Amino acid sequence: MRAPIGDFDTVRPAPQALDLLVTPVADAVRGWSGPVPADELVHVDTEPEWADTATFVERYGPELLDQSANCVVVAGKRGGGTTLAACVVPSRARVDVNGAVRRQLGARKASFAPMDTATGETGMEYGGITPIGLPGAWPLLVDAAVADLPWVLVGSGSRRGKLIVPGKVFAELPNAVLIEGLGVV
Repeated sequence: MRAPIGDFDTVRPAPQALDLLVTPVADAVRGWSGPVPADELVHVDTEPEWADTATFVERYGPELLDQSANCVVVAGKRGGGTTLAACVVPSRARVDVNGAVRRQLGARKASFAPMDTATGETGMEYGGITPIGLPGAWPLLVDAAVADLPWVLVGSGSRRGKLIVPGKVFAELPNAVLIEGLGVV
């Protein structure tokens, strides 16, 4: 099998790569009921040391930078409460935490969640967090530009491997909200 984007040695439909996925991502793939068949979610097996975006595109090709997205966990605070959410933005952009995220969450203050919170709450590895398999109640804020891409390279839940997913999938994930300008360059 060839990946829909990029050139990778080991490519499989995600349902055939469950052994390489962390539990919440594997469970989400197993129970998939999204807008496309689960077999269209593609897993590419890569080395963990290549997980960071800059290293990844250096190894696999700069054209992937325009076809990839990052998923980060943020914390919005208001009064005594904290709301955790995930944000998906193009890899060339950074999340507009103090503007778009704060407004969308109705928070007085918003920031990136601490690494131990992000990994502990998602069951995923830092540097590999993906919107597929997030905690069910979390808001998922998606930059509209990501959903407009034909295919998107995103984390797989671990630093080993990536998922390649049709962009339209991101708009249909649980609690997803499309936001123009969530990512700023």
